[in-house]
Amino acid sequence: MKLTPGKAILLALILLGATVTGVRFARGLGAVTHLSDRFPWGLWVGFDVLVGVALAAGGFTMAAAVYVFNLKRFEPLLRPAILTAFLGYILVILALLVDLGRPYRIWHPMIMWNPRSVMFEVAWCVMLYTTVLALEFSPAVFERLRMERPRKIIRAVTVPLVIAGVILSTLHQSSLGALFLIVPEKLHPLWYTPLLPILFFVSALAVAPAMVILEALVSARAYRRQPEGELLGELASVIPVILGIYLLLKLYALGTGGSITWVFAGTVESMMYWLELLLGVVLPAFLLAIPDVRRSVRGLLWSSSLVVLGVVLNRLNVAIIGMWAAAGTRYLPSWMEVAITAGIVALGIFLYTVAVEHLPIFPEQRLRLVQQER
Repeated sequence: MKLTPGKAILLALILLGATVTGVRFARGLGAVTHLSDRFPWGLWVGFDVLVGVALAAGGFTMAAAVYVFNLKRFEPLLRPAILTAFLGYILVILALLVDLGRPYRIWHPMIMWNPRSVMFEVAWCVMLYTTVLALEFSPAVFERLRMERPRKIIRAVTVPLVIAGVILSTLHQSSLGALFLIVPEKLHPLWYTPLLPILFFVSALAVAPAMVILEALVSARAYRRQPEGELLGELASVIPVILGIYLLLKLYALGTGGSITWVFAGTVESMMYWLELLLGVVLPAFLLAIPDVRRSVRGLLWSSSLVVLGVVLNRLNVAIIGMWAAAGTRYLPSWMEVAITAGIVALGIFLYTVAVEHLPIFPEQRLRLVQQER
């Protein structure tokens, strides 16, 4: 594997994150974070978990499109989406290990059941869906190792696996929103609504194609591939529809929840709400509704990036900004929290490059492998 400047930067970030992680486990959460009893959830939950799970939604949506709805033309985008989702969930679990006060007890939900807890349901869904993603991705490994028998076994059960993945993803994408229904007195009225589970799920559906498009365009440029322009444009055409539904739900929540006056309060919370809504929902929905934008690589890149940014802002607003007032303190992550998060993100990108360079991820790689076998 050739060491490029980009990989060197990634390795440096991973090393920094690993070093700070060592300090965290040696000296505890208090030594490296700004977390407290008033603010026990910070960047590692708001970004590493909530954002990470949302951005991994491309896996189950693309699998459902190809295998459940039989849209075989999107198959070239499937394996990269599965890889991105699989790595995303692995990194979410890694982030949880760093965030938990007693990470050595992460296995407890497997034997100590509490079915009344939303977190119990999320834990089981994440464990099961990570297993499903590993199985869905395994054919790439089997093809590389020329292990035909296990590849055929996985192919035979692909549709049931995909259906299980869709069910599990639907459950825990929405359940992450349901987590915040238990804090009506703490979460700011701009974001607290009984519709939170639905909003989390719909926003995940919106960011899924955007993340697939973004990953396809960035990897095409990085590996000097021709991007699947027509397919990406067709995929992008569904985003304005989903964002439109999401916007209507947000406005309905404002109107029925009596929190519309907070939008014009001129506070940090109201400004962040406007930023999330205009920059992450309205603007990309408007842009992607224009056919010329969907036919442009640059238009797709910037519009998809805005959708991703909107989901990032939403999750951080719910998990952090929306909790400021009730907590009585304005938590901001320490540089060490940021370093660990940057290291986790860098690790995900690095593992993606390793997988792409050694496994048949893209269609042309699979074609070359078939030709070599002949």
